[in-house]
Amino acid sequence: MRIEFFPSPTLSRYLAKQFVTWILGMLLILVLLLQTLDLLSESGKILGVPGNGQGELWHYVSLRVPQLIQRFLPYSVLLATIITLATLNQNSEVIAMKAAGLSAHQVLAPLLLSAAVVSAASLVFNERVVTRSTATLKAWQAQNYGPVPTDSGVRANVYLRDGPHILAAGTVSGTGAETRMTNVTWYRRDAGGMVLEQLRAPQATYAAPGWRLDNPQRFDVASTAATRLPTQVVAQSVTPDQVAISKVDADAQDAVTLYHSIQALKASGRRTSELEGKWWHKFSGPLSALLMPLLGAVAAFGLARSGALLVRAIIGMALGFAYFVFDNAALAMGNFGGYPPLVAAWGPFLLFLLVGETVLVRTEE
Repeated sequence: MRIEFFPSPTLSRYLAKQFVTWILGMLLILVLLLQTLDLLSESGKILGVPGNGQGELWHYVSLRVPQLIQRFLPYSVLLATIITLATLNQNSEVIAMKAAGLSAHQVLAPLLLSAAVVSAASLVFNERVVTRSTATLKAWQAQNYGPVPTDSGVRANVYLRDGPHILAAGTVSGTGAETRMTNVTWYRRDAGGMVLEQLRAPQATYAAPGWRLDNPQRFDVASTAATRLPTQVVAQSVTPDQVAISKVDADAQDAVTLYHSIQALKASGRRTSELEGKWWHKFSGPLSALLMPLLGAVAAFGLARSGALLVRAIIGMALGFAYFVFDNAALAMGNFGGYPPLVAAWGPFLLFLLVGETVLVRTEE
């Protein structure tokens, strides 16, 4: 027997149009609200830098909005699912479709197809836009919203081990012998890890070997005395190659670049399970939008006059939010080594796919 998931093109277009309209509407509301609150908290820091003005505020918004879209697009799909299906149920449109011979899966098919398109668009958007805006914003924030070095490979908040000592940099740019660090702090520690002194300098350059700090300020922990020193060379065991692989930000790299970074870290004997989990999540994360119509489908079926429509909508919303909780928890467990990277990234998606399908079949089919 042949099963048609789209028996009526007119009905499919009607359902898809309503669903996509609500997705865009909910996404716009969430992004505007959250961007306004975020800008209120960050505007003081941005405008506190001499020379910054309205242009820098809009620049911050342009970098922050893609991150908000990435994070809250699945929530928008979930809310759009609940509103669309609850409205159809309230107006008895679901009953009409069921009376015409459509199954629950056929009613949901246009929404699932629309969600699949949204997931594909989200994947492309994340890889082409969000990663670049995230890298730029983190480098800018590492400079406390001041001027950022004009280098496309700028990395923020880099920490390097020099035996028991620590070399930290706000940003790192350049490669090889041309590597340059800014907002540099070197911590001299004893064998037990206690900090004995720290040297702070605006920048550091490679001294072959070591890193040259120009006129650093020294703070002695024991005497709490601060003094200005002449040029110092520290961290002689740290090479530019170690710097190049010391800081891999999965959120600021696209899937291809992150894959090569993981391979480089593996070749150097570094632990990569956290990055592998985030690499897999670059594909499973956007697909969360595809789950939302299935998890929210409980709001579509059942008699609206029974008084249980609100309860069904709450159940659908609870299932959707439970997925996000499990997804974040699984990633955290993967970071600590509790789950393999593949399981941490795909486990919640497959689990809630089965849960949603089970709930749909048990309640309607």
